[in-house]
Amino acid sequence: MKRYKYIHRAARIMTAAALLCAFLLTFTLSDYYIFNRVSQFNPVFVISQWVKKAGLLLLALAIFYNKKCCADIAKYFLPVFIILSCSLFGDFFDITKAADTPAQEIYNQVNLFMPKWLNMTLFFLQSITMLALCALLFVRDGWRADKRSFIFLAPAMLACMPLNIFENFFDINAIPADSFLRFKNFTVWHLLAILILAGFTIAAYYFLKNKTREQQNAYLGAMAVVLLLQYHSKDSMVMGDGYNVYHTVLACVPLFICNIGVYVASLSVILKKKALYAISFFVHAVGALTVFIYFGKDEMSNYGIFCSYSILYFCLTHALLFALSVLPSALGMYKFRMKDCIVPLVYYFIVIIAASVCSALVTSASMTWHTTDGYFLSPEEIIMPNYAFTQINPLPFAVPAVWVIRIWNYDVNMLYILGLYAAYVGLFFAFTGAYYAFHAIRKKVLARREELPAYGAAGEIAATKSDDGEDDDNV
Repeated sequence: MKRYKYIHRAARIMTAAALLCAFLLTFTLSDYYIFNRVSQFNPVFVISQWVKKAGLLLLALAIFYNKKCCADIAKYFLPVFIILSCSLFGDFFDITKAADTPAQEIYNQVNLFMPKWLNMTLFFLQSITMLALCALLFVRDGWRADKRSFIFLAPAMLACMPLNIFENFFDINAIPADSFLRFKNFTVWHLLAILILAGFTIAAYYFLKNKTREQQNAYLGAMAVVLLLQYHSKDSMVMGDGYNVYHTVLACVPLFICNIGVYVASLSVILKKKALYAISFFVHAVGALTVFIYFGKDEMSNYGIFCSYSILYFCLTHALLFALSVLPSALGMYKFRMKDCIVPLVYYFIVIIAASVCSALVTSASMTWHTTDGYFLSPEEIIMPNYAFTQINPLPFAVPAVWVIRIWNYDVNMLYILGLYAAYVGLFFAFTGAYYAFHAIRKKVLARREELPAYGAAGEIAATKSDDGEDDDNV
């Protein structure tokens, strides 16, 4: 018993270390650069790297949620691909981005901050840790494995798919800007994105509602790990091919309202803390929903076509974020009450002020950067991270600059910032009001259904019950 306790504790620490290494490695250009350039690298190495990302999900579920099916796959499947990746890396650690313009030379100074020795150290440390975890699973569970466990390998691979892999089949630069395939506001692709958000959340609810609480926690935990893995893929992408309109690692600072929401929503289902549940439900569900409904002015966005990385990343991460924000309440794990809005309101105010200050500081700093021969970034090239929409107004009207605060080299329109905060607070309460209205209507419908007689085969009257058989106040 004591040995099992020590193994369990060591496995948890090692799993956290492997995940940390994986997240840090996304701050290298090479991490995701290979997946949309399979022909330029050893395909076996590329597949091995994909399997290792799926392995992180499998190990997290095997260790933190004691999922034996994931443990079976990990201990018999992962070691082969981990060893292959450590043997076939080739020039993986030497990948860099050509500085074909003076501006790109400056961007490279920002993006390529991780030295090769640290990249290699993290890579092999993650691999060794994952191999050790596979060995621990043999010690913990023995050699036996259920062959049905391997059915779950395909879903794990799909969930952790590098979303830029489809770019092996098309050249985005060859597709006209006005093509039907381009993703823009109020197109068929926009409608499809909204339907995916709604469909995914509803399907997840009906899939989970009759599961045990332990099973629900495991599935939500799996969604959180997938969200974190896919979210961090953007770190590598912005340095290489770019994400949307962003091309520097500074766009990965988690001060966009949905970016910080990824951590809050994921931690809420992992730690099961009331304050995190409240912030996720009240703030981040609305944040994810509003950007799905309106993506901002078309000229400030560049999502490419429907199957390019930017739009696939956006849809997957924001659908997962919305689901993780509302499902704990829908499943009865947490019931939001109006008094719970105080902490989220303070939290959001701190976030938007921090986002405003950091946006101004990053832009101001970029005005001072220059190449060795004295080239400074032009006004079009200066970095505008626009954390939480604090720099670029996504709406089609301007806000007068009647109250301006200068932070270093950048003027912050405080009237716009406060208006932005007030607008989002209004949306938060509107969403919460809709939530209460939905439950009030649902209660009346269910109460009326219980009052109607239902005749069984024997002709006896039986009272109908709620669809899910649960206390409606907790759903």
